[in-house]
Amino acid sequence: MQLNIKIKVLPILIFALVFFMYQETPAQKKKPQGETATVEVKPVPPDINYSVSMSKPWTHLLEVEMRLNWANMPEIAEIKMPVWTPGSYLIREYARHVQDFAVKNPSGNALDWQKINKNSWQIDTRGAKEIVVSYKVYANELTVRTNELNADHAFFNNAALLMFPKGELNAPSTINVLPFGNWKVATGLPKVEGQTNTFRAENFDVLYDSPFEVGNFTEAPFTVDGVPHRYVFEGEGNYDAEKITRDTAKIVEQSKAIFGELPYKDYLFIVNLRSGGGGLEHLNSTALQWQKFGFKPEARYTAFLNLVAHEIFHVWNVKRIRPDALGPFDYENENYTKLLWVAEGATAYYEGVLLRRADLISDKEILDGKARLIEQLQARPGRFETSLEDSSFDAWIKYYRQDENSVNNQISYYDKGEVVNFLLDLEIRTASGGAKSLDDVMRFLYDEFSKKNKNFTPADYQKISETMAGKSLDDFFTKYVRGTADIDYNAIFSGIGVQLETGEEGIKQAYLGGTLAETDGRLTVRAVPADTPAYQFGLNINDQIVAIDGNRASQTFLQSHLTGKKPGEKIKLTIFRFDELREIEVTLGGRAKSDYKIVPVENPTDEQKRLYREYLKAELQ
Repeated sequence: MQLNIKIKVLPILIFALVFFMYQETPAQKKKPQGETATVEVKPVPPDINYSVSMSKPWTHLLEVEMRLNWANMPEIAEIKMPVWTPGSYLIREYARHVQDFAVKNPSGNALDWQKINKNSWQIDTRGAKEIVVSYKVYANELTVRTNELNADHAFFNNAALLMFPKGELNAPSTINVLPFGNWKVATGLPKVEGQTNTFRAENFDVLYDSPFEVGNFTEAPFTVDGVPHRYVFEGEGNYDAEKITRDTAKIVEQSKAIFGELPYKDYLFIVNLRSGGGGLEHLNSTALQWQKFGFKPEARYTAFLNLVAHEIFHVWNVKRIRPDALGPFDYENENYTKLLWVAEGATAYYEGVLLRRADLISDKEILDGKARLIEQLQARPGRFETSLEDSSFDAWIKYYRQDENSVNNQISYYDKGEVVNFLLDLEIRTASGGAKSLDDVMRFLYDEFSKKNKNFTPADYQKISETMAGKSLDDFFTKYVRGTADIDYNAIFSGIGVQLETGEEGIKQAYLGGTLAETDGRLTVRAVPADTPAYQFGLNINDQIVAIDGNRASQTFLQSHLTGKKPGEKIKLTIFRFDELREIEVTLGGRAKSDYKIVPVENPTDEQKRLYREYLKAELQ
């Protein structure tokens, strides 16, 4: 009986099995005929761990160990050093400071390697799944984009220190810092729980965007909207940490008011007090350099706050609102964009805006600053040679390599960019009757581009500005952004009831026109602007003027001597050029003393007064 049942059931089971074998799955039904099913296997990124030590800081050598553990380790591995750092648009060849390069397997056996180009090392892994790369980096240049190690501290920019595996910029990594003695460690990177001075980066764009300060620095914490911030000051100086943190909090609050949020969990200000000044922006930190006694008088302190405001605004503009080519980054080549006039120029413009809104400067101070900037721009013959877009694009070969002729063929995308963004803000405010401003352009870029992980183009910036203005701005962008037309300031200034006075209508005085500097009693030509008497009659850069009309040359004597001359009169200059004594006769030009000011128009309308008040939070008077 049981046998008969099995015989009857068996054909049914065979039929069912064959039926199901030939049925298509939903995935198969969607697949075109002739294609085979594939399963995408994502490659496993390498496990990358760095250690940075500084056992002998007086040698200026930072010691780096890079452990690369990789299930997919290639037979020939390649690691690379960045050639530049984001925010500073110049090929800096960081590999030139690398020495004592070596590679081992986990057993400590040396592996063969060769350098194949200026910033790349090729390693024969011999089948090892882990390799240990070690090298040293000479660090004796304190700027915000390089490294310094000495008996006082260590500051390092990771793009100038840490190598990366070829093709693995998206890989995460950890970095363990072994400080000298009892030095402290500060960085914007998050800590790895349970490990001392160990930090984690989700990818190399984050790693290279997070500088380190190591030393006995002074800390000054504060909070804004519940978000922790802190300063670390390396070095002595005449700064007031309490005042700085209080005023910085106001600047951060005004930045947040524009964009609606603080896009970071914490923020770090690294301040190295030495000489000079400058800053470099990062996602949740900034590296600043300032003169140790540069916080007094008040004008110097305000200049420091301008720098702080600049870097804070970069949290949004550049670090998150990204121009077309600026991120993700190619660390081995130039990253060309025509938008540095927005990246840096608009950020420079917002320095004063933020300080005014924080009530740290007056409306007159912000306008006086713009007047000085315009005067400097108008004194550059290069404004007729290079547009803002061209200046941005050529930053890689020009901006950081100024020479004596730069005044004649270049403008700065920082300075003219600040002026043009200032004018663009006024255009939008006037055209929209005060309903919109450049704030709305920036906020739109943040909401619609940054938050959606899109970069913006030059066309996007113009289109968004036109949307806010409610009219075409093609004439503005054609003349002042893509072109080299002289700017009609008063046509735009009139919208808020002000005008530019130059003081150039006065009595013309005799002038020479060269840019001169006096050092150790030597009067030397530093630049020769075009269309000046100095240019027309043959003064050269580095000429040393030893006599003027037979009298010993000095800045004081030259100014006094020119006071007694009239335009069209001649003076005789005795100069040393290439160690040879020469004489040059110059016919003096004539010009009125420039004194640029932005002042109220006569009888401003109620509309002009309102727009001025809404813009600068003060009455027009």
